[in-house]
Amino acid sequence: MLRREATVLCLNDVGRRLTPDEVVVIIAEEDPVARAVSALWGSPPPVEGHVDGVPLRRLNARTLLLGRPGHHVHDEDLDRKLPLAVREKRPTLLFPSIHRSEMNVPCLTVHPLGNPGPRAEVGGRPRTVVPTDPRRMAAALRLLDEGAPGIGMRATFEATHHGPALELPAFFVEIGYGGSPGPPDAAVRLLAQTIAEIEPDPSDRVAMGVGGGHYVPHFSELALRRRWAFGHLISRHALVEVDRATAAQAYAASGGAEGVVYARAEDARHPALEGLGPRLRDSDAPPRISGPARPSTDAFHSASGT
Repeated sequence: MLRREATVLCLNDVGRRLTPDEVVVIIAEEDPVARAVSALWGSPPPVEGHVDGVPLRRLNARTLLLGRPGHHVHDEDLDRKLPLAVREKRPTLLFPSIHRSEMNVPCLTVHPLGNPGPRAEVGGRPRTVVPTDPRRMAAALRLLDEGAPGIGMRATFEATHHGPALELPAFFVEIGYGGSPGPPDAAVRLLAQTIAEIEPDPSDRVAMGVGGGHYVPHFSELALRRRWAFGHLISRHALVEVDRATAAQAYAASGGAEGVVYARAEDARHPALEGLGPRLRDSDAPPRISGPARPSTDAFHSASGT
């Protein structure tokens, strides 16, 4: 059951505790999840400033909304179009989106942006990654995980992949709903509430994560069970093509990472990662919660998605 309805009015108290304009939520008109989430919020009041003639709107005291035409993964350099007064605060850009995958597994995902390898087939630029917001991504994953069992889904990180290319921190939050005609209402409500309530935990330790499959279950578990927040997540598949310059760029763009956590010891032997940052152990961050083990994430071990 959701804790409460995700509406603007019920979020005012949360907003007052936070620095204004920490997040700009991008509503891509072509994305069914973004449209559904936006419909729940209605038309919040506009604020001063436009992008391509579209007004920015205020969802709560620290969150702005911006509607965009076209497909978000190809909205390159969108952040440069934001009003200077907004850009100077270096807000995080957050993209609600549909999640598509080969296995069509219903799920809720959170992932950083960029292309660790030489191709940019789904937006962005080759061998270029986007700055991350690790603590906010971890907070989003935890809120989604809290509500996911009630709607029959799982919440998981995904490895760094696809565009758009940006200079401000950014990440995607997604709903995958398999062969259904549209995103489930309960999942949309949960995502809308999560986006509006995200509050980063300053006690989280920040690291870059390396290894694992596309859905990086090891790092999802660590963020949920321990005070880990991850910036870029470089999957084992991406390691095949990553070079030293891109690995160093990903580490620098991981939001103040203290080091690197590896899914397996052998992942640390990749030559592009040598000397990148201190090697951290899973146990180097304290536990968040205790209780029975969560259900298996085997469904996410080898699948890939967007």
